[in-house]
Amino acid sequence: MSLEEDLTKQLTAALKAKDGKTANLVRMIKTRIMERRTAEGFSGVVDDALVLDVVSTYKKAMEKAKKQFDDLGERGAEQAAELSFEIEWCAKMLPAQLDAAEVRQAVRDAIAEAKLTDPKMAGRVVGMVKKKLGDRADAALVKKIAEELLGGA
Repeated sequence: MSLEEDLTKQLTAALKAKDGKTANLVRMIKTRIMERRTAEGFSGVVDDALVLDVVSTYKKAMEKAKKQFDDLGERGAEQAAELSFEIEWCAKMLPAQLDAAEVRQAVRDAIAEAKLTDPKMAGRVVGMVKKKLGDRADAALVKKIAEELLGGA
């Protein structure tokens, strides 16, 4: 079963269970997928990779928004809690993230493989690691570790 079909089943189940939070979230994800599908110039197919990209992008946006609500303290607590639910739901759909030690080892391997020493080459390391690990490694973490190991931080 494709992830898009799975989303439809989750939406149906949420509606039957009168779970408004999940239903609204799944609707939002499906809307974002439809926006991609109908975007000008899109000629591909909606496959699992596109669905995962939409979910990942949405999760990152919600993490950024949650940080802003957290900074508001008491006034933003309710919205932050709602966003926490959405972030956790999205995380369940995405591949498991590697921990910092695993990412550090992947960065070391990439640096050794390419024989890099210049801190300005951190972007190249990020590209190599992301190509190898995909969404399992956070790009910001990879960049931070690459700069550290290359002596730029």
